[in-house]
Amino acid sequence: MEPRGAAAAAAEIKGRRENQISYLKISKLALAFAIIHSKPPGKSSKEYTEYLSKIVSEQDFGWKRKVEVLEAEVLRLRQELLLNRISPRFCLENRKQDTSAETLLGQEHINPTSYSSQLEDSGCDVCNDSAFDSLGIASDFHQSEHNVSKHWLERVPPLHLFHTSKEQSLTAPVHFLQCLLEIRKLSEGGSLQADFSQLENDSFTICNSVSQLLDGLTVFYNSPKFPAPGFLSEGVCVLISLITDTKLSNHVLKKCFKKMEEFKKNLIKIILRNRSVNRFQALHSVSQTLGLLGRNNILRNSLISLLLSEVRQFAEQLLQAHQVQSVYDIAQYENIFLLCMILEQLLQNETEESNISNSDYGEEEKIKFLKNLDQIILHLSDEFPLFSLYLWRVSVLLDSGRMQID
Repeated sequence: MEPRGAAAAAAEIKGRRENQISYLKISKLALAFAIIHSKPPGKSSKEYTEYLSKIVSEQDFGWKRKVEVLEAEVLRLRQELLLNRISPRFCLENRKQDTSAETLLGQEHINPTSYSSQLEDSGCDVCNDSAFDSLGIASDFHQSEHNVSKHWLERVPPLHLFHTSKEQSLTAPVHFLQCLLEIRKLSEGGSLQADFSQLENDSFTICNSVSQLLDGLTVFYNSPKFPAPGFLSEGVCVLISLITDTKLSNHVLKKCFKKMEEFKKNLIKIILRNRSVNRFQALHSVSQTLGLLGRNNILRNSLISLLLSEVRQFAEQLLQAHQVQSVYDIAQYENIFLLCMILEQLLQNETEESNISNSDYGEEEKIKFLKNLDQIILHLSDEFPLFSLYLWRVSVLLDSGRMQID
């Protein structure tokens, strides 16, 4: 472009911007005059402006809420359509057992689990094995492995516009994914025909359903009190069953791996950042979910890398605070032991299974963890013997795993 042409174009752009700014100033001025002219007697211009702003924001929120509900309804219909494509016979039989959302939520309120009373406990007895099953997640998971979960197949809550709740938002993806697992089990037994290749043709539905489930679980785990522990345990059971199923896990991990990684990172943050006094039982349930995620080899290796990074960074920060005699985060120090226990268990599982094919995953993080670890343990062993012991045990497991590979 010639210099004159470039200068003319720049001048034209500058003129447009000046016109836009001038128009915006005139519009603001006109709006101010309109508010002053129309304000009711007895109210100042500021009060009337705040009143109008509140009305507009409420209207915007209402429309956003309507859009969210309609989007949820569209997803529910897509879920139903996908299930029908996979196995029309299953959906036809399941439709006969539909019940209402009011019945479902009514049962939750009639027979609530006294989770709030558990949280009122100080939680100091962290060595109690029952604390790891404070939400019944482990027992529910094992029971779901031997049960066809007809309880969930009878729950097909319709979406009531503008009256959804957190429980209902978690119920929809759980029910859909539970139906997939049920179809998988029935088809494996030969009692039902199913075409799971349909999952490849509709990645949107499976991705959004898994994302909703993970977001819902994160919200419940991040709350001081869980509104619906029954929904929480069912959600965890469905998630673990989904990623451990040999046929369905490939579809889920291939399309939702980033979301699963984000979910694991959120759970680790929840453990590290929780500073409430009565936190140990709730954090044990979070750590138990992380441990269950490690049942999948792909998720296990990436989870090991995440945990190694967090433990290594905390060890370095603790060493620095110890050397300069500065204050360290006591709550985070207490919480880090949960990550150490999960890490140790995952490394033991990896060593026992001799998973050589996936052992290279995160090798760089393992090298970083072992670098200068002996010096860190030496300096921290006197004042922090238990943490130093965990660091040493993790390093032994890492070395034994590498020796097996060699």
